[in-house]
Amino acid sequence: MLKTNLHHSRYYGSSCLRAAVVVSICWSAITSSIVLALAMTAGPQRTVLVTGGAGYIGSHTCLELLKIPNNQYKVVVVDNLDNSSEESLKRVRELVGKELGTECGEDRIQFRNCDVRDKEGLSKVLTEFPEIDSCIHFAGLKAVGESVSKPLAYYDCNIGGTVNLLECLEAHKVRHFVFSSSATVYGEPEMLPLVESARLSATNPYGRTKLFVEEILRDAYASDPSKWNVLILRYFNPIGAHASGRIGEDPQGIPNNLMPFIAQVCVGRREKLSIFGGDYDTPDGTGVRDYIHVVDLAKGHVAALEKLYTTPTLGCEAVNLGTGHGVSVLELVAGMGKATGKAVPYLVVDRRPGDVASMYADPKLANDLLDWSAELGVENMCEDTWKWQSTNPNGYIAEVVVEEPAATK
Repeated sequence: MLKTNLHHSRYYGSSCLRAAVVVSICWSAITSSIVLALAMTAGPQRTVLVTGGAGYIGSHTCLELLKIPNNQYKVVVVDNLDNSSEESLKRVRELVGKELGTECGEDRIQFRNCDVRDKEGLSKVLTEFPEIDSCIHFAGLKAVGESVSKPLAYYDCNIGGTVNLLECLEAHKVRHFVFSSSATVYGEPEMLPLVESARLSATNPYGRTKLFVEEILRDAYASDPSKWNVLILRYFNPIGAHASGRIGEDPQGIPNNLMPFIAQVCVGRREKLSIFGGDYDTPDGTGVRDYIHVVDLAKGHVAALEKLYTTPTLGCEAVNLGTGHGVSVLELVAGMGKATGKAVPYLVVDRRPGDVASMYADPKLANDLLDWSAELGVENMCEDTWKWQSTNPNGYIAEVVVEEPAATK
């Protein structure tokens, strides 16, 4: 019996050893499979060309792209710095480094000073970085009022520059294209909230440039669907800043948009805010817009780009990015007063040519197609704007203190 037990003991011990070996081999195989699956999930690094990437929305979008784990995106920025600063990209690198705990160097983001109207310059960039396989297009002039007084400049930059860009991308076989359009393509809205199938028109040259570019994209896609995969993002009024206060909106000269003007009034750079129109058919008489936090908007652009990569035959689609409800100018003024603790001085003046009373979006398609929705409200928008402006009263330009020479006797 003792021998039998010993025999069985040896038998089971041998079996356990073999089982352990088998389990070890299987576990090793499973571990290898998991590692391989993770590597496949991460996929090869994607390289995206971001035009206007040093600007307000562009810099926040670059940050969101670079924050994605596994170094999924490399970003190549082209910007002529006409209304932006390269300092924004330096701060983007800084924020990415803090977020991921690793240095964000030139292997992750590159900058080239180039105007989209410079076809030779664009071709040079695309030749230098042949790995570029997508593009988010922000570059262009963007002020409604200025477009009324300088229409030719807007047509030259926004339409001519985009055609140049598309021709260069086509030559280098870059298919995935996200166009940062505008809700101004809806013109005077016939219904609210606005859906993507609403009638398209424009009430000012800026809006017409956006609408014409949309039509150009639809025509380009229809001519050869194998060459293009396009998402057109129509959004309303981006405001706010990164919660750190390190990057935000820094317009050159007198701001053309509402929120940076309010912020400069709050910090003492401007005397008071001029509100264009107090007799609109809105609850308080001032214009109503679908204000969206710039971080939410940046994430929307990233979601659109991701959709193009994962759906290479998406086609050419337009999508609204918005919150789904409107906020009036006076409500925004009150929000900034709360964020700063001081009332914002303002004066109601005549309406501005080309403006409409109310405009806000139905974001359902973005929710469904892109799995995206706005998360930050007016309070966040105002608080983050104030954090940016109060810690950067002169924007990205550091204030230089000139010391007076000591008096001589």
